[in-house]
Amino acid sequence: MNITTVFSPALYPYCKRSEQYICVVVDILRATTTMCTAVEFGAELIPVSSVEEAREYKRKGFLVAGERIERTLDFADFGNSALLFRTDEIKGKTIVHTTTNGTRAIALAQDYKPKQTVIGAFSNINALKDFLVKAGCDVEILLSGWQNTFCLEDTLFAGALSTMLFNEGFTSKDDSTFAAVDLWNAAKEDILQYLEKASHIHRLRKAHFDDVFQYTFTLNTCRCVPVLRNGKIIKA
Repeated sequence: MNITTVFSPALYPYCKRSEQYICVVVDILRATTTMCTAVEFGAELIPVSSVEEAREYKRKGFLVAGERIERTLDFADFGNSALLFRTDEIKGKTIVHTTTNGTRAIALAQDYKPKQTVIGAFSNINALKDFLVKAGCDVEILLSGWQNTFCLEDTLFAGALSTMLFNEGFTSKDDSTFAAVDLWNAAKEDILQYLEKASHIHRLRKAHFDDVFQYTFTLNTCRCVPVLRNGKIIKA
């Protein structure tokens, strides 16, 4: 059971992959943390890549959550903060979701036909680890990054998850995975302090979305593993 980490969607076409692997899509700030929270509270999500797709769903009467470059879409019912979804009012609802980076990474992952696509965040890391151990196949961690560039927060998650999987017998021959583990070891004693150097932390703070930071980097607030099935993100 091998672990591969992809630092950016721009690198994804160059990866070598096995026939049977699970793709873990990661966009810590903020899409996959939000997805885990929404599914934990009983919603199902339809991830779409473009604003146009989300707008069309809205015309059809769907609830929409979405943003572009830290701005909530003007026709959306929700933004992209996990804190908005910590409510039982979304239980049983289907919500269309589009974001700057995360939903595009999900769409890209489907082009390569993984065995399964799952959603990862610090909020569900233990449940995700258990799910991957039980599945018993190769794992590819796709980091959404920031507009096709490397980002620290996604990489720290990849390092944390890889460390947990190594302890369960997984292996890696991948430089990116070992680099992610090294960064995690440097940051794990105080994640938020380490991430003061992260560019996306400062972008979100400037947009007054820093209220979600503490929740985002708290481990295991969610017990679910969201999986993509038939175009919907649902509880495994």
